Amino acid sequence: MEPSRPRLPLLLLLLHFSLLASPCSARWRDGGGVGDLRESFLRCVARRSPATAADPSRLVHAPGDASYPSLLDSTIQNLRFASPRTPRPALVLTPVTADEVRACVVCCRAHGLTVRARSGGHDYEGLSYRSLGRSPRFAVVDVAALRAVRVDAARGVARAEAGATLGELYYAVAEGSGGRLGFPAGICPTVCVGGHLSGGGFGPMMRKYGLAADNVVDAEVVDAEGRLLDRAAMGEGLFWAIRGGGGGSVGIVVSWTVNLVPVPAVVSAFTVHRLLLRRGGHDEQSLLRLLTKWQAVAHALPDNLFVKMSMEAKTINDGDDSTRHPLVTFKSLFLGNSSDMITQIDHHLPELGIKPTDCREMNWLQSMLYSYGYTNGQPAEVLLDRTLQPKDYYKIKLDYLTSPIPTPGLIELLTKIVEDEDGSIDIDPQGGEMSRIPESGTPYAHRSGYLYNLQYFVKWGGDKNVSYEDDHLSWVRGLHELMTPYVSKNPRAAYINYRDLDLGQNVEGNTSYEEARVWGEKYFRGNFRRLAMVKGEVDPDQLFWSEQSIPPLVVSTRDAGLVSDS
Repeated sequence: MEPSRPRLPLLLLLLHFSLLASPCSARWRDGGGVGDLRESFLRCVARRSPATAADPSRLVHAPGDASYPSLLDSTIQNLRFASPRTPRPALVLTPVTADEVRACVVCCRAHGLTVRARSGGHDYEGLSYRSLGRSPRFAVVDVAALRAVRVDAARGVARAEAGATLGELYYAVAEGSGGRLGFPAGICPTVCVGGHLSGGGFGPMMRKYGLAADNVVDAEVVDAEGRLLDRAAMGEGLFWAIRGGGGGSVGIVVSWTVNLVPVPAVVSAFTVHRLLLRRGGHDEQSLLRLLTKWQAVAHALPDNLFVKMSMEAKTINDGDDSTRHPLVTFKSLFLGNSSDMITQIDHHLPELGIKPTDCREMNWLQSMLYSYGYTNGQPAEVLLDRTLQPKDYYKIKLDYLTSPIPTPGLIELLTKIVEDEDGSIDIDPQGGEMSRIPESGTPYAHRSGYLYNLQYFVKWGGDKNVSYEDDHLSWVRGLHELMTPYVSKNPRAAYINYRDLDLGQNVEGNTSYEEARVWGEKYFRGNFRRLAMVKGEVDPDQLFWSEQSIPPLVVSTRDAGLVSDS
């Protein structure tokens, strides 16, 4: 009888091939150095994308390359995460076509790199370009160069690539439709559509037409296998997930096709301020009555009228002394002329006392400039400036109101707002179309019964001493805690486009659906489970991973079929 051979070499061989078959959890083993990784990746993308073969180095940027720092920093909007101490990606990849995005995804998988997609870099926690881990093994796929917009006014649709900014989309839509059509999305013109629509997309027309994501009719996505899929090819489960489930979890969106909406030739707006100089007297009581009435009606106004409210501190200098006072601002957008807007305000909110001299008439494209703060007749071409938004240090948190804030809570807000001169509070009304769309219609679940979203901002420019950061962060977190009795509960709701790591996060190598429910259900309520099921179908190995990516939930074949067909 022939003696048995040792089995260890065979086991090692099997283990070797097992690791190769699971590249997302593996670590690249061909040398392991940065230079070796770069050279191997260059060869990989050259094979996968023939158009790139002549000069793959324009696509692949490693920490030792002269191009790496400027490309990485180019769209870091939150300077808190621009520090050299921030863990940086192993590679920054800059595709210019969907085919190159596919090559990047396939080669990341082959090299054991997880993928983070970036379009405009406005992720409030910087998760599209930074890691919280000590040994980051991830690549940033930056799609900013994919920015074409094509408008078909006859069909009432537009196709926008992921790197196009909202300003570029708005400008193209107005130009391509002769001002007859618009698109309901956010007011910041430098935000790119790739991330904005992936998370939902608030805007001043949301009460009339819903979120930006509610108006998506098709998309192109590169999945974890490197396939380019349109709506028909990806199936309704994945198509549902990308319209509000947050960017960077289930694939890379390279283009959106959206329905455009009719807008009148004339729209109207006003901005009025109420400065509270004396606390505790008649002026404060009058302001509290106005705020109470606004809360009662703003979410129930006609759908074509949007009136938001904000608070900030205004410093008044009096000789050698200076004091801060609460400044409350009401800002509107009405899809119609100013006379009709005043009629509506006088009927629903006469306490605001709007006069014709408070109002401005303009076209819809100009209203997007006005909403952003350009109120002096700047040309529409300003919307095409991708550097329009200054970079700041900031922290932002968000709540939802399912009932009005009572008078004691309003008094607390007026007191808290003057504690930080760089802080502000925005309260946007929902209602209208936002309430008519079912909670399960898209991943954005905060629909009927959610009256307002409440945004807490603190921003401090680069010219200020960064040592104040702890004070600013303490203020905004304290404000969030202060509002606990007055905001939504079970869960306390949040919004994925206002990403907040204070809510919780994944731990690399131990991403659990059950543990992620702590933060996931705050963003998505009951839709979080369905998102996790989609993730389990399309990316079970978690190629697309971040500290708040959707974790995979693998379910029975029957349940998985329900997800795909829903």
